[in-house]
Amino acid sequence: MQHSFDLTLSALAAAYREGTTTPRALITELRSRAGRLNPEFNLFIYLLSPGELEPYLLALERSSPEALPLYGIPFAIKDNIDLAGVPTTAACPAFATVPAHSAVLVSQLIALGAVPLGKTNLDQFATGLNGTRSPYGACRNSVHPDYPAGGSSSGSALAVALGVVSFALGTDTAGSGRVPAALNNLVGLKPTKGLLSTTGVLPACRTLDCVTFLTATAREASQLFALTAGHDPLDAYSRTNPGWNRQDAFGAPAPGFRFGVPETTEFYGCEESRVLFDEARARLEALGGVAVHVDMSPFIAAARLLYEGPWVAERYQVIGPLMERDPQAVLPVIAEVLASAPGIDAVATFSAIYQLQAYKAQCDAILAELDCVLTPTYPRPVTLQELEAEPVKSNAALGYYTNFMNLLDYAAVAVPAGFMSHGLPSGVTLFGRAFTDQYLLSLADAFQRASALPLPGGQVMAGPPPAAQAGGDRTAIVVCGAHMHNLPLNAQLTERGGVFIAQTVTAPRYRLYALADGRRPGLIRDEEQGSEIEVEVWSLPCAEVGSFLALIAHPLGLGRIELRDGRWLTGFICEASGRKGSKEISHFGGWRNWLAATLPA
Repeated sequence: MQHSFDLTLSALAAAYREGTTTPRALITELRSRAGRLNPEFNLFIYLLSPGELEPYLLALERSSPEALPLYGIPFAIKDNIDLAGVPTTAACPAFATVPAHSAVLVSQLIALGAVPLGKTNLDQFATGLNGTRSPYGACRNSVHPDYPAGGSSSGSALAVALGVVSFALGTDTAGSGRVPAALNNLVGLKPTKGLLSTTGVLPACRTLDCVTFLTATAREASQLFALTAGHDPLDAYSRTNPGWNRQDAFGAPAPGFRFGVPETTEFYGCEESRVLFDEARARLEALGGVAVHVDMSPFIAAARLLYEGPWVAERYQVIGPLMERDPQAVLPVIAEVLASAPGIDAVATFSAIYQLQAYKAQCDAILAELDCVLTPTYPRPVTLQELEAEPVKSNAALGYYTNFMNLLDYAAVAVPAGFMSHGLPSGVTLFGRAFTDQYLLSLADAFQRASALPLPGGQVMAGPPPAAQAGGDRTAIVVCGAHMHNLPLNAQLTERGGVFIAQTVTAPRYRLYALADGRRPGLIRDEEQGSEIEVEVWSLPCAEVGSFLALIAHPLGLGRIELRDGRWLTGFICEASGRKGSKEISHFGGWRNWLAATLPA
């Protein structure tokens, strides 16, 4: 279902600057549109009234599009996230409360100029992946009436997909942001745990919960994440976003990135899902990626702990008192999911924690050799009819590839991958180590551009690709001397998690010197009389660069080195003063060749 507005962040910013619309005019029309759509899709539990919207609109009329990064941007809020003065129900009327304060993330967005339109429907207590477990009505898919919207952030996904808001907040504990994104042709960012504040978010599993952004494009998710990620002193699970995962890390991924693909892939017999996934893999390879088969068994084993282990009791910690006081207040399917919780004891809890840690060690070792992993977001779609016949089994099938992410503390981005023959959207997920959110979003952006799929409103991707190169949690280090393979200082790299990438040469603009101490070379740029010098490229965790830099003695340091292929990477350079007492050895072509020619056999 296409809509008449281009609600992408860049399009609205341009419209406001040019004066072709105003926040008041747009929000009024969008609220009317939401009211027309709600009887069919059940996407909103609560729409703000004109009177409730007025303070937000007045504040914008006292400001300007240039003053606020999200000036007049409409957004929706999943109804387990607080908005001051508006009921938070978690899709359970008996649980409803009216908070005095908005969630910290909601307050951040409003301060940046965004306008909340309303609270969206969800699987009750965010327990479900389909969007049908709500007393406020089931959420059907935005494209195909026989399929669900996905959940638990069902209404949030629909609000974006149906053209009511530019972006929406969801939550994700087991896939609740990624599954509805895939089923509605959206991007769903499940950030690294703790980088978006959960203060004012009703917990599902407090130790696992993440707030998610649902957007039309990965670039928009990157912008929103950059504006809001950071430490919240009110959130005990909050974490500081490292420098390598901030706004300037979003860019074009460098060719040669290594992405995992499952050795065996589960589609529950859906051949169309298989074809779309194979096409997605080929698309990443065409972007310069190198596919590496990975054993998914420890990931899938970890996923089973979410509903077969003590994390069910963590959900019960929030809902249990209501269930015990008023059993009828909770939907029967939610009660069934949580039925085992009261019987889980501390011994079983610690056993599961130990088992999860063992799985994490295996999974982390796999990810250590990769930049990310590509999986389907869901194996196959399930129909509304299937969900009615077998609600637990059908729901579980949707989470096959999503349930392990939060348990293992990974970042993930769901991105559209195409449409099935009957029109239903499908998606893939890119996941990686914690604090690689912007790198994953960079890959998702490149993937979206290569896919050229229509956005929810029917538009195509607009604007040029990023000019900068994407950054991740590892950085390339060019070494030209004793840090190379099997040489005396190589351990300084390997003990910090350094991984060998390639042997190559510099651009023909460098001269190499054996320094006066006889143990190290010095690489100095010379535009006119330089030559190619053999070097190695290593990948080092960003967190270790500081300790590595502290070991480098004068006259050497880290600077930028141009390689023959045109890339400029960080590497060892020498101050001009290092020539004093040194011997030029450029004609040997590299440090190894000089060692071979001068050291005793």
